[in-house]
Amino acid sequence: MWRCPLRLLLLLLLSADLVVQGTRRGRRGRSRRDLAPGLHLRGIRDAGGRYCEKQDLCCRGRADDCALPYLGATCYCDLFCNRTVSDCCPDFWDFCLGVPPPFPPIQGCMHEGRVYPVWGTYWNNCNRWWRAGNHSAFWGMTLDEGIHYRLGTIRPSSSVMNMNEIHTVLGPGEVLPVAFEASEKWPSLIHEPLDQGDCAGSWAFSTAAVASDRVSIHSLGHMTPVLSPQNLLSCDTHNQQGCRGGHLDGAWWFLRRRGVVSDLCYPVSGHERDKVGLEPRCMMHSRAMGRGKRQATSRCPNSHVHGNDIYQVTPVYRLGSNEKEIMKELMENGPVQALMEVHEDFFLYQGGVYSHTPVSHGRPEQYRRHGTHSVKITGWGEETLPDGRTLKYWTAANSWGPAWGERGHFRIVRGANECDIESFVLGVWGRVGMEDMGHH
Repeated sequence: MWRCPLRLLLLLLLSADLVVQGTRRGRRGRSRRDLAPGLHLRGIRDAGGRYCEKQDLCCRGRADDCALPYLGATCYCDLFCNRTVSDCCPDFWDFCLGVPPPFPPIQGCMHEGRVYPVWGTYWNNCNRWWRAGNHSAFWGMTLDEGIHYRLGTIRPSSSVMNMNEIHTVLGPGEVLPVAFEASEKWPSLIHEPLDQGDCAGSWAFSTAAVASDRVSIHSLGHMTPVLSPQNLLSCDTHNQQGCRGGHLDGAWWFLRRRGVVSDLCYPVSGHERDKVGLEPRCMMHSRAMGRGKRQATSRCPNSHVHGNDIYQVTPVYRLGSNEKEIMKELMENGPVQALMEVHEDFFLYQGGVYSHTPVSHGRPEQYRRHGTHSVKITGWGEETLPDGRTLKYWTAANSWGPAWGERGHFRIVRGANECDIESFVLGVWGRVGMEDMGHH
């Protein structure tokens, strides 16, 4: 969880002005305006709205009449509104000061002449079927920081993106179920998502997550490890950058040739946002040859755990991007890994079926940045909308901890390559020998 205090160049630039204003305010005593909760805390932000700009209103110092009606409240366009808990108008920061707001921009949505804040769920809200809200882990974080610290999968090279697809053919008359969830078919073999924290290491977390489930399934439950992302972050160093990003093909190569231990044996190190650099040195090494379950060459970094078994996989394979092929693979062999593009609104997801809403279109570039991420797809389903249409979705596990989304998971539109989630999907087999099947 990020608890770093907000650091803005803006606060430095205006500190002298605000000290003067604060002294003046101190003499006058606290007013109702000082005690009012910030508009963004009340969930009525409309980052797409133009208020100060429309009225060409920017006032120096404190000017209580430098105000505009705002979604049933009042917002201000004077410098006195410049506080972390802010009653500033939504466009005060960029129009009056030329900087992004000091909190993640939460967008509003215009429909039939009315602006809907996205804190709640509104049917027919610009065709949005998901709920947005603030997450304490991201409070005070800019979009740039979210992309820099919370993703971390480097888009594959063209040669990797063009790797041959393994096509799964549906048999004559074969019909896939309307809904499927891996944890229902393989109870106790599908693992809950971990939290990558302030580490741009989704390349390691999603790889370890898919491998954990696949090893458990393919060993018929004889091995049920939660594999260690830290083992990958610290030890898979060839063309990888640890908590500053990495490649999926490199991660799978390492799991195939070297293998990794369990998360209990090699737990995730704490990652502080301002100190993310090189990963801690590798504490685990495995032999380059051999297959199946075997021991690492050193003891676990966690001195309370003695089981230092190494787990490996077979060569990774790419699936076709047809949704039916992905569904059949998932249902027969277990969860799959998917690349996806993360946009600004995904950080605010709380539930429902996500699809990217380009409400920042036409806004400055810092509001529209996106980055590459990787996740574990675990199932699918569909919902019937109030107008009778059917909305198909994937279910997937993220690596942002259980407080984000739907207990760490999310649903996303299926069959439309939403956010590129169907463009690069990978599967793998756990490397399991007969000796691994004889004992738990």
